[in-house]
Amino acid sequence: YTKILLSSLLISLRCCSPEVFVLVYKSSLGIEMKNMGSPVKVGKMDATSFSSIASEFGVRGYPTIKLLKGDLAYNYRGPRTKDDIIEFANRVAGPLIRPLPSQHMFEHVQKRHRVLFVYVGGESPLKEKYIEVASELIVYTYFFSASEDVLPEYVTLPELPAVVVFKDGTYFVYDEYEDGDLSSWINRERFQGYLNVDGFTLYELGDTGTICCLLGKSQCLLEVARDYRDHFHRDFQFGHMDGNDYINSLLMDDLTIPTVVVLNTSNQQYFLPDRHIENTEDMVQFINNILDGTAEAQGGDGLLQRIKRIIYDAKSTVVSVFKSSPLLGCFLFGLPLGVISIMCYGICTADTDGGVDEHEAAKKENGDRELTDEGSEEEQDEEKNGKYTELSDGELKQKDIMEKKKD
Repeated sequence: YTKILLSSLLISLRCCSPEVFVLVYKSSLGIEMKNMGSPVKVGKMDATSFSSIASEFGVRGYPTIKLLKGDLAYNYRGPRTKDDIIEFANRVAGPLIRPLPSQHMFEHVQKRHRVLFVYVGGESPLKEKYIEVASELIVYTYFFSASEDVLPEYVTLPELPAVVVFKDGTYFVYDEYEDGDLSSWINRERFQGYLNVDGFTLYELGDTGTICCLLGKSQCLLEVARDYRDHFHRDFQFGHMDGNDYINSLLMDDLTIPTVVVLNTSNQQYFLPDRHIENTEDMVQFINNILDGTAEAQGGDGLLQRIKRIIYDAKSTVVSVFKSSPLLGCFLFGLPLGVISIMCYGICTADTDGGVDEHEAAKKENGDRELTDEGSEEEQDEEKNGKYTELSDGELKQKDIMEKKKD
């Protein structure tokens, strides 16, 4: 196969003979899968250098892991660990529907999988739909088929063909009239009834559209998940979360542990009980209030919440930077603020000095005009004095002439 060793994004390349290709970012993964005898070929490439290929496969973020099988491209969304990626590659590279020919094989597979989907029966429209759903959801879970005599004795099927899920120590049969679309049912039932919830689990639950009920740890919640499954399993996924940092950042709130919070992963709304949950009956009543619409919803994905999210994220970023590295925080935020302050000071100072200069220039001009006017008045006085002096001399001459005539 062709292997492109560049950095950053990983995307698989088709080669000549192998049927399946996977793109991963672990350099040792290809060697390990080759030693395992896996048909999957491993490669990686830089999408910035091969943007046309990235566009062809719809790459939107980095790193991206895709597995190509025939004409289909499967996106990997699981944890970024070597074991999880190998398990994903081997699951998708194999057949969509894996047959279970014997009870021994069924028991062996059931021990390995906490959630097990099995189609029971012969050829039918339901099997065609099952294969179609498997081609879509094989990235999340395995799909098996078996005959009725392979199943454990405690399994009773109302009719054949049937799709059965084995989990939580029991089994549940798909009912088209009650459960709706097969794809939605499998996507919802691929989780255990009670989970240890983390950020990645919440991300996966977001695709199901179900509501997840979280808290620190509580026995009453576990009892509700087990004893009231038939009432709530179509709308709720129960579980607990260790710690409250993640849920606080998600809800932009300060919740203490233990606290019951019901999060709607489809629209980011959440519900908090109006009183303390003391027993199973209180928990059931709280969930029923959510279903009938009497519980008050908080949060959401409206414009106000988005603005609040932007402010919260910015505040959290600033606080985290200063907590982790105060000097770096001072440099990152102090330097731009200092530059902006200097610019503002320069602009304000420039305007003030210009105004003072104009005022002083105008004042000087007015002073020059006054001096000019004063000079003109003095000249006029001098002219008048000169005339007076000239007239006085003339009169003196005439007076002298008259005195001489008299003499």
